[in-house]
Amino acid sequence: MAEVQPCIFRFEDFELDTAQFELRSDGMRLHVEPQVLSLLILLAENAGRMVSKDEVIEKIWDGRIVSESAVAARIKAVRKAIGDDGKRQRLIRTIHGKGFRFVGKLADCSDNAPVPLQTQVSSEDTVSTAVRTSRDGRPSIAVLPFQLVGEAGPLSIIADAVPADIIMDLSRLHWLFVIARGSSFRFRGAEADPLTVGRALAVRYCLTGTIEVSGEEVTVAVMLADAEHGEAIWAENYRGALAELQLMRPDIEAHVVAALEVQIPRNEVRNARRRPATELDAWASFHLGLDHMYRFRQADNAIAAKLFDQSLALDPYFSRALGGLSFTHFQNAFLNFCGSPEAELEAARSFAHRALEADQFDPFAHFNVGRSFWLDGQLEDAIAWFDRATGLSPSYAQGIYNRGLVNTMAGKPKEADADLILALELSPLDPLAYAMVSSRALAHVQLGDYEKAAELGSRAARMPGAHKHIALIAAFTAHIAGNSKEARLWLAKGKAADPNLKAKTFFHAFPFAHNSAREVIEKSIADLGL
Repeated sequence: MAEVQPCIFRFEDFELDTAQFELRSDGMRLHVEPQVLSLLILLAENAGRMVSKDEVIEKIWDGRIVSESAVAARIKAVRKAIGDDGKRQRLIRTIHGKGFRFVGKLADCSDNAPVPLQTQVSSEDTVSTAVRTSRDGRPSIAVLPFQLVGEAGPLSIIADAVPADIIMDLSRLHWLFVIARGSSFRFRGAEADPLTVGRALAVRYCLTGTIEVSGEEVTVAVMLADAEHGEAIWAENYRGALAELQLMRPDIEAHVVAALEVQIPRNEVRNARRRPATELDAWASFHLGLDHMYRFRQADNAIAAKLFDQSLALDPYFSRALGGLSFTHFQNAFLNFCGSPEAELEAARSFAHRALEADQFDPFAHFNVGRSFWLDGQLEDAIAWFDRATGLSPSYAQGIYNRGLVNTMAGKPKEADADLILALELSPLDPLAYAMVSSRALAHVQLGDYEKAAELGSRAARMPGAHKHIALIAAFTAHIAGNSKEARLWLAKGKAADPNLKAKTFFHAFPFAHNSAREVIEKSIADLGL
């Protein structure tokens, strides 16, 4: 929602404190989900005026398409928080078919006049609270104009152009609250440190950069900082010829966006672990769920599902949490963790479509729909969904990877390998990096480069997160390349993870089209005794 002036709205025995972003009753802080609190503030700020449903969606959901039931659920939650209900409508009145109006008697707010920024943020506790609870619980970021070092001449405009393009690309990620350029670009120069920006804009993260020109060479340095503590989270340098800086721009921007898609959730997990379980909001529960989900173990997958359920209890229309549940059910089917694989696949598809209904512009939702088609053997349909995911977010490494893997199974190794290489370039530390590498091994089997396939298969099996199917890929690629000793070692590791590992379970997880590549893999697995 829009920035508000600090104020305490008083009604009945409640205090709605916009500076501290909290609701109190008789002086005691009440636990209210951030999005619900944002909606209450919006209505209180406009007391006496009808706030239309369109305005609610624009301010609370950033204009995303949401259902009537989603809005109704949020209004119901607001009423519950302040002891109101839909029948009495004592404090919040519904204007049928049009919108809502706060009708409670508010005490005069004039005594709580805005104070200068320096005074507002002089207390470290106040700053921390403002940053932690800003917006609707989503991580938030400000991207600053880059600093120029040296004489850039006519290319000086790049210092604004690169971060402006990064803002545009990050704005496609609905899980991230991105401060508009008009506000973040007010902070220029060395004095615009992350702490200052975090306090002024109430963001958790700050992205800064420098462009240094030395002769005919240029270095673009980018850093992501925690705006609450000022700590550096991630940094990268990009070097090249000055004359090629314009050509470097798209690659730099894509790499930065892909890196933030990994680094910000990781830091959110670290922050969530420091908080008591009773204080976790929907986003914190979701990020903790992601951390367990990407460990690819049965127990962790179950914990992830519980955390996603916890997130949905706080926000029933949270697309990302619905997508997380789709992912965990997919894992149950893919790795045969529990229950019926067919039932788990159906649950994965159901949650993916629910996520899509909650937010049709979320690439993660499209990604999960695509995975359900892949596991069902409908490879072309799966590719179409991954195309939609990457169309919404061109730097979405996991979407690009899954398109590559499915193209491999569909018998298109050249297109597949190009996607897999790009996915690894965009996100070398991705939690699915092992899968990207093992998929390249499968592509190189089809390309007839068995030595390369074996090298990639072995590398993937040694990476974090690698599971039984990756060990089997390492085993049969080693066997195809003529390295029977290494093939036996990897097969033993796969069998240790699952004594029932067989060709049938592998092709259930990877439903290859019936082509020559599948025949080669089938023969190799049979040679290994499976």
